[in-house]
Amino acid sequence: MEYKENCPVAATLELIGGKYKALILWHLSDKKLRFSELRKAVQSATPKMLTQQLRELESCQLIHREVFPVIPPKVEYSLTETGRSLLPILVAMRDWGAEYLRKKDLEPSCFMMASDPISERI
Repeated sequence: MEYKENCPVAATLELIGGKYKALILWHLSDKKLRFSELRKAVQSATPKMLTQQLRELESCQLIHREVFPVIPPKVEYSLTETGRSLLPILVAMRDWGAEYLRKKDLEPSCFMMASDPISERI
């Protein structure tokens, strides 16, 4: 992967800036998930887009894809150590976004607000 001008912010955005990447990372923050479970968790992503985002996260070594030799094939996704190191950034993004919405007189109500598996781990 090439990073323009070695900019740290550009490098971070290159890794997690995809439309669904941060959501995928959040869902994997406290457990392993199969593709079908991720599809249910990120419903607005088409299967093709979800597959693309998962492949990009895997190629950047942020997630691990484990294929089990069974029929039908079983595949599980989990965070790598590098992926887990992004959790504080995701929490900061969630908290900033929640405060921004509150300033606009909107109540944050997405799945990220319901439970907080990340804050307990960082």
